[in-house]
Amino acid sequence: MPEIGPPYFLGIVVGTQGLQSGIFDLRGNVVAMSFYSYPEYHPRPGWAEQDPLDWWKAAQDTVRRCIFEGEVRPEDIAAISVSAVSCTVLPVDRFGNPKYRAIMWMDVRAFEQAERINATQNPILRYAGGHESPEWMIPKALWIKENLPEVFTNADLIVECQNWMVFKLTNRWVTSLNNAICKWNYCPTEGGWPVSLLRELRFEEILDKWPRELLAVGQPVGELTKHAAYELGLTPGIPVIQGGIDAYAAMVGLDVVHPQRLALVIGPSTCHMAVSEHPIFSSGIWGPYYEAVVPGLWILEGGQSSTGSIIKWFGENFAPEECREACEVGEDLFVALDRIASQVSPGAEGLIVIDYFQGNRSPYQDPLARGAIWGLSLSHTKAHILRAVYEGTAFGTYHILETLARDGFEVQEVYASGSGAKSKLWLQIHADVTNIPIYLTTVEETSVLGTAIFAAYGSGFFESIADATLRMVKVSGQIYPNQNHHEIYRFYYDKYVRSYFALRDLMHEVSSKEGGKRFST
Repeated sequence: MPEIGPPYFLGIVVGTQGLQSGIFDLRGNVVAMSFYSYPEYHPRPGWAEQDPLDWWKAAQDTVRRCIFEGEVRPEDIAAISVSAVSCTVLPVDRFGNPKYRAIMWMDVRAFEQAERINATQNPILRYAGGHESPEWMIPKALWIKENLPEVFTNADLIVECQNWMVFKLTNRWVTSLNNAICKWNYCPTEGGWPVSLLRELRFEEILDKWPRELLAVGQPVGELTKHAAYELGLTPGIPVIQGGIDAYAAMVGLDVVHPQRLALVIGPSTCHMAVSEHPIFSSGIWGPYYEAVVPGLWILEGGQSSTGSIIKWFGENFAPEECREACEVGEDLFVALDRIASQVSPGAEGLIVIDYFQGNRSPYQDPLARGAIWGLSLSHTKAHILRAVYEGTAFGTYHILETLARDGFEVQEVYASGSGAKSKLWLQIHADVTNIPIYLTTVEETSVLGTAIFAAYGSGFFESIADATLRMVKVSGQIYPNQNHHEIYRFYYDKYVRSYFALRDLMHEVSSKEGGKRFST
């Protein structure tokens, strides 16, 4: 066992399904980790909301548990940082009291507002892959103004989850530069705030409702207040360091802070973050984002809307007994599912799965695209379907990497984390499909580690984020591609890509028809 001792660093990450807190030492060793789940609310199809008070309740529970279970003295916590899911938008008064439930990242009610933004063809959109997502801040804030005018008027601020959590800790309203660049259309190389876009939308008033002070990840925000310290079981005055988006914190927790590396964060969706020395404008890929995490470097972001969520869908609908048995014996669910999928050879005997169950995020940016399973015969079983799901989601990642390569960015190494990284077979399929080695790190909860790294760097224990990752992130394993399997997958990948163009018009017809029902009042 590694020797663990103070100083300690507390990372808090507000996720989609729950909040996780973790305490780490200067070597990146886990001292304690705790998770607290909270509900989602879906008042209408396509809507998703959360109660911010649940986030704070979760923070109180997990921080206190970490202190107790890790046998940590509160005075040994040297710094705190908090990261959170992005695009979870919340109207509040200046004291932080919510005026409406938080509109989650997965909520697509602002689809029409996003389309109007895209119709402007404003030059700033080239930093969003040419296409604004309804998930982002401006479409959601505009939706609030147009559909909840009293809420908008009475809200002193329109913020994200991360802003609100930092305010709860420090009583200061500031915005993470990471969030602003990646999801608020802030562009450091184009004058900063997207004033020209907001002017075209006649929505400049939103600037008065955003916390305009920007702090990069790793910069000090302030000190933990007496009230927050009391509620969390900590000592007042602990430095609070700026965090950012959870997936970007995971990138740091994977040591993807060097060019040509890519972070593969596999959860309900999959995020792909790559670091580049030069700006690369790639249609369908978000960014390039200048200095969103690392000074002097650009970040490119791709994503798949549905990956782990499709695996969950499969388990609930086609393998409930296997999932129940795994739960009863304390076996990880992916171990049980891998046993099923491993019964089938690469190519799933001609079965193709299109992973657009919640639309395509990259590279088509098509929210009306839908999933498909084709090639079925009477010889296919649920094992074939699961194998094809594993392969189809890996094809989606390969499609993003090929798009980047077409525009001049070659990924040389992939570092994987997230709940999906627990599936050894799924990761092997990703390696085989992409023909790129995949590296794993010691700490599975990389977003929590990355957030703790922000705390360690920002409180002066390291000279840079890269210096901190060198000390606090450790590679624990490698998965190398099988060249024979890669050749097999090249054939099926071609069919995967061509399927979208063959089915796109049909997908749009059905999605538009059902969408009219979905969003009607």
